[in-house]
Amino acid sequence: MLLKLDRINTFYGISHILFDVSMEIDQGEVVCILGRNGVGKTTTIRSIMGLTPSRSGDILFQGKPIRKKRPFEIARMGLGFVPEDRVIFPDLTIKENLEMGLSSGGKGLWSFDKVYTMFPILEKRQTQMGGTLSGGEQQMLTIARTLMGNPKLLLLDEPSEGLSPLVMKELGLQVRTLKDEGMPILLSEQNSGFVLKMSDRAYILEKGEVRWEGNVSTLNEQPDILKTYLGV
Repeated sequence: MLLKLDRINTFYGISHILFDVSMEIDQGEVVCILGRNGVGKTTTIRSIMGLTPSRSGDILFQGKPIRKKRPFEIARMGLGFVPEDRVIFPDLTIKENLEMGLSSGGKGLWSFDKVYTMFPILEKRQTQMGGTLSGGEQQMLTIARTLMGNPKLLLLDEPSEGLSPLVMKELGLQVRTLKDEGMPILLSEQNSGFVLKMSDRAYILEKGEVRWEGNVSTLNEQPDILKTYLGV
């Protein structure tokens, strides 16, 4: 098991957000966390990364406990986080943004050439300032920057948020390419139509609890499940 969450409980102040949330993701899997706005999807991702630490429960990565580690320690262990708000460096060029993502060793599967092959628009505009990119281009840059750190697991938080249908389709193809290359991915997403095309398994959250889990094929065969929890 690559990543395991076992009954984690997370709070914002006195507000209890996640209630005994348990999830698993294995090597090579793409697993999605589905749910309406405000159900705890982003909080789950942030809990894994130590940005909003859970108060109880266990989080194991490659069998090692990470729940009490700091975010930079978790990142160094091989978890790559792509936040919903992207957080690029607007006053740096595309290439400089990518350099910021390089792992300390500077070597690994992901290089400038490999990232540019996946995201050719970034190569064409590598001298352009990050702040002048469109939302879709910034999303690609954020994913590419994270890949430059050669993560063992990629965490994507609401990757399709604010993107046009055309850009969303392109991003979906890139995520599927990562899947084909064996990159394990855990992503939170409200847009089930976007994410189910690339996922193997799904967890559905409601009011901070896992209300359903199973194979994506089951969701495709039983659309009433999505209608019940997502209203689609």
